[in-house]
Amino acid sequence: MKHLFFVFLSFLLPLHIHAQDDVQKDRVTILDEIVLTDTLTVKNATGIVASSLIGPKTFQNYSPVDMVSAINQIPGVFVLSGALNTNRITIRGIGARSQFGTDKLHLYYNDIPITNGTGASTIEAYDLENLEAIEVIKGPKGTAYGAGLGGAIILVSEESDADITFLNNKLTVGSYGLLKDNLKFSHTDSKLSLQLQYGHMENDGYRENNAFERDGILLNASYKIKPNQKISVLLNHIDYSAEIPSSLGQTAFETNPKQADFTWNAAQGYEANKYTLAGLSYTHDLSPHLKNSTSIFYTYLDHYEPRPFNILDEITNGYGFRTRFYGTFDLLRRPAEYTFGGELYKDEYQWATIENLYEENNGKGSLEGSRISDNKEFRRQFNVFGTLTLALSEAFKAQFGLNINKTHYDFRDKFNLGSQNKSAKRDFNTIALPNLNLNYRLPSGLNIFANISKGFSNPSLEKSLTPDGVINPDIAQETGTNYEVGGDTYFLKKKLYINIALYRMNIKNLLVDQRIGEDQYIGKNAGSTRHQGIDTELNYTIELGRQIRLRPFFNYTLSDFSFMEFIDGDNDYSGNPLTGVPKHRISSGLQIQLKNGFFWNTTYQYVDKISLTDANTLYSAPFQLAHMKIGYRRQLSDRLDLGLNLGVNNIFDTAYAQSVLINATGFGGREPRYFYPGNGRNWYGGLNLKLKL
Repeated sequence: MKHLFFVFLSFLLPLHIHAQDDVQKDRVTILDEIVLTDTLTVKNATGIVASSLIGPKTFQNYSPVDMVSAINQIPGVFVLSGALNTNRITIRGIGARSQFGTDKLHLYYNDIPITNGTGASTIEAYDLENLEAIEVIKGPKGTAYGAGLGGAIILVSEESDADITFLNNKLTVGSYGLLKDNLKFSHTDSKLSLQLQYGHMENDGYRENNAFERDGILLNASYKIKPNQKISVLLNHIDYSAEIPSSLGQTAFETNPKQADFTWNAAQGYEANKYTLAGLSYTHDLSPHLKNSTSIFYTYLDHYEPRPFNILDEITNGYGFRTRFYGTFDLLRRPAEYTFGGELYKDEYQWATIENLYEENNGKGSLEGSRISDNKEFRRQFNVFGTLTLALSEAFKAQFGLNINKTHYDFRDKFNLGSQNKSAKRDFNTIALPNLNLNYRLPSGLNIFANISKGFSNPSLEKSLTPDGVINPDIAQETGTNYEVGGDTYFLKKKLYINIALYRMNIKNLLVDQRIGEDQYIGKNAGSTRHQGIDTELNYTIELGRQIRLRPFFNYTLSDFSFMEFIDGDNDYSGNPLTGVPKHRISSGLQIQLKNGFFWNTTYQYVDKISLTDANTLYSAPFQLAHMKIGYRRQLSDRLDLGLNLGVNNIFDTAYAQSVLINATGFGGREPRYFYPGNGRNWYGGLNLKLKL
């Protein structure tokens, strides 16, 4: 492990120079040009729910294209990324068995739900440069955010809180033909806050048939009608196309990772997406002790994907509302807080498959043939939630929460008529999901927390079908109970921060994907799993006089996950490690920031081997990655700021799998395709100009 000096550097530096405690303590005046802490952003998780938040301090470590690496810095969270348009987010192992996308968690944008009616989320539809922060609630303890087994991710857009008007343009170029530009206009006064951003990105990709192009526009505005009333508008539109190289078998991955899969390359497979999110929110302070926030929203997705085996054409229209009340009162002369509300999401999903006659198209790629299927689905989820937070003493707080979920599916087969028609409905039973959080703060400043919470996950409508395409009335929702204890505190005059959490969650009615065709999966309840582990976060801030600040950090994740009971046909996998999850992960680094505006960041990541089969007969190789970024920021005049940066990813040109498929199957005698190669060594550079108007 020749690159582990990055890890040791994170520890040795603070030990070597901790004697600088007597330097000037006014951090704002020492290094006021650089945003140094992600905690400047207010968390959305209310009461005493523990959550992790990353913002400008973390984003600064990576390329503006690389949202995945920023999220992977959070202990307990792991994103497997097959390409810019193919990401699978797992939280404490939840979602690791999904095939090609993210499910079993809830995704929000500014408190507006953007997870679809079957629980699928697409974080790649959003631009990192449009975000102020990303907040993660790990596990089902987020009562107000759906109580999903994996938890919730809240994307927070930028919003200025100072009276200022400016234009800001961020240009990034780099390897593989990378070109990214983000132009932002922002105006804020006593009543109006307006941010309008346009972004364009194109990239040829590391592999064959790997080009990506995206255009997006974001409008985020709010207006104070009265001092206690505000109305907000959110509009996010993305139009992108992405070629698909797909996964590789082990031989191809080891000999030439730049190649695309043969059939996907021959078919020139790709996906084209038009995605829109529109939301209108109203916030009203009804009294000094009661506040309400209500949103209505609409989502639209037009997805077209020519694949070697067929062409997928789908359109999703979703809409709904979310309302939430926040209040305070005194109970036995101690403050108490409460929240309650509801969330309704409905969508109409139309999808069809069409023959792909690419082999008859003279090498020009996809060619539509006859229609194979034509379907319409109506999905509906309704959540009612509430929490009560009580101060039992000056140091001890307790929060009680309850989420109630009701899910309904309605499947319409528009292709088969008569006796072959497979239309059906499925009403899942109403499920109650309780939650208890305890928090105790010692006089020393150590904050101790504990949680017991219940979560759930629905099968997608497609995976709730039988092999004959009829809804299976026996398939059940996954459920699990989470037990968690932990604490966080500051040491050495608040320079050293430590956060540690230990958890255990048992999941029953485990949903397993069973492949019955090249493009067809069904689900079944096949047993239970145990998820237990440790999430650890440390960071240390050292000031060398008034000119230099060092910030080493070290995050470690231990994931000890296993099948408690899992029988698949004649195979008994009970007791085996859970497929698709590395047992050990490390994310560490060092940030160096100077008073003159110069910064230098290095990061290191270690990912342990990953089991690729339920029988644990094949593993991906563990890997280590190192990235570096340097930059300079300076105020050229009262109105103009300049920023420059240069970065190198994968400094040692490590060959590794950035994502994997589990239990892959080979077709036509070909090798099973388990691996998505990660990028080789690559560079990027950026120019940032900000003009105050």
